[in-house]
Amino acid sequence: MTNDTRFPTSPELLTEVVGTTLVVTLNRPTRANALDATLIRALRELWPQVATDTRLRCVVLTGAGNAFCAGADVAMLAAPRIEIGATAAAELSFVPGPHLNIPVIAAVNGVCAGGGLHFVADADIVVAADVARFIDPHVSVGQVSGLEPIELLMRMRRDLVARMALLGSKEVLDATTAQAAGLVSQVVAPGDLLPMAMSLAAQIAQGSPEAQRVTRQILRDFEADLVREHLDRGWQAVQDHWTHPDAVEGPTAFAEKRAPQWAPPRS
Repeated sequence: MTNDTRFPTSPELLTEVVGTTLVVTLNRPTRANALDATLIRALRELWPQVATDTRLRCVVLTGAGNAFCAGADVAMLAAPRIEIGATAAAELSFVPGPHLNIPVIAAVNGVCAGGGLHFVADADIVVAADVARFIDPHVSVGQVSGLEPIELLMRMRRDLVARMALLGSKEVLDATTAQAAGLVSQVVAPGDLLPMAMSLAAQIAQGSPEAQRVTRQILRDFEADLVREHLDRGWQAVQDHWTHPDAVEGPTAFAEKRAPQWAPPRS
């Protein structure tokens, strides 16, 4: 896949325009496309420029290699945060949905974990390869899962969301289960994933752009009104937890490949 020079790009983020569809590929395959500061910055720079291109009718988002997105790079979790979003919306400004007036299709080609779930929850349509796996590992590395579960509650049954959030890396949702739960609309063989996503994008391009824009905005406004306050509370809880020893011990133990030594919970 080649970079499209109309849009900001970096080695970690590839773009290609195919007809009226922009294909965006997270490109850190050796790190399972984990989100680091460079990739997050590239995404935040990309979406506002995409929003100004009236030729585009759809965005397809996928990952390079065998993973979709492993969430935040563990190295970032152990280090002090330099940039902190004032609100949940500001913190999550790397996802495309709020910036765009065109549909976003997430083509989940492999593991989707932690912060990678934001892309799935944000997408208008989600398709997955049958090898895709969905995981919320926050508590397993000493972090509060304060955003992803709230977003996923708009897509999935509460009991499955709770299992993912509370069991952490021990609970792995396969593609078939994710489809049955409502997180994924279609599951296909890996080789059929991108063609399927592009086929959906081509069908979208046959509809009225304005009718789609308004319809999509109605759906997104409905969801945003339901979760905005809860996401802000969750984001504050995530930040409050950073002062607890487990917030550092978890990613440190993971990096050192040892069992974490958890501190007592706050009373």
